[in-house]
This record gives sequence, structure tokens and C-alpha cells, in this order.
Amino acid sequence: MIQVTRTIALDESELREDFIRASGPGGQNVNKVETAVQLRFNVLNSPSLPEPVRERLIALLGKRIAGSGDVIIAARRFRSQERNRADALERLIALIQEAARPPAPPRRATRPTFGSKLRRLDGKKQRGAVKSLRGKPGDD
Repeated sequence: MIQVTRTIALDESELREDFIRASGPGGQNVNKVETAVQLRFNVLNSPSLPEPVRERLIALLGKRIAGSGDVIIAARRFRSQERNRADALERLIALIQEAARPPAPPRRATRPTFGSKLRRLDGKKQRGAVKSLRGKPGDD
């Protein structure tokens, strides 16, 4: 079990990893070893995700979800397969953790208080008085 939050844990059997050859640095290793990782996780059919988290995750991912409901995370940043596997898993966990956070309540518009309006106007008057003293002597 992969612990995502205190209440959400993913079963390893829900994740599928495919290994592909990565482009970029690595010397001859690039041509021989499949170091890049494609991590697949089915968001729509996962029993580990509570329904509200699933809905927020689908909204968060948007077009990155395949037609089958899989989210595909490709990791090819590192030269070793193990580090790319860990990177892909960390990115999936970060996505699920972001979706697990409940949305903030909507902001209610408020009006400035009478006192705050007076303080703002007093500050403007003081600033104007300072600027008026910057003129040439004799200018009124």
C-alpha cells in the first residue's frame, strides 16, 4: 500500500508501469536501457479514491485523462530507471494530495469600514502636505 494521505492509500496493483527508452543525456545507455517510465493509474475505476477526491482529481487533470480513465505520467528526467519510477510516483501522489485538499470556501465580498476610509484619507492628506512642501520657496 502506498500512503497518499492519512485516509487515502493506493494499492500497488492499481498502478501499471511501462518502461521506454528515453531521449537525452546518458551516452550509450540511452540506446540500450529503457530508463523512462510511463506510470498509468485509472482514476475512474480506482476503489482507493473517495468520490469527492475522484471528482476533484478529474477536474484537476482535465484533458490529461485518457479515454479509458487512465492518467499517464511520463518520467524521463533522470538517467536511472529507479529514480524515474520514484519521480513518477511522487508526481502522482502530489496530484492526488492536491485533489484531496477540500476547496476553500468562496470569498464573500465586504465593504471597507468607515474608520478604514478615514485612515486612508488622512494618509493621503499627510502625503499631499509633504509633497506641497517640496516646491520652490515663494511658490504658493
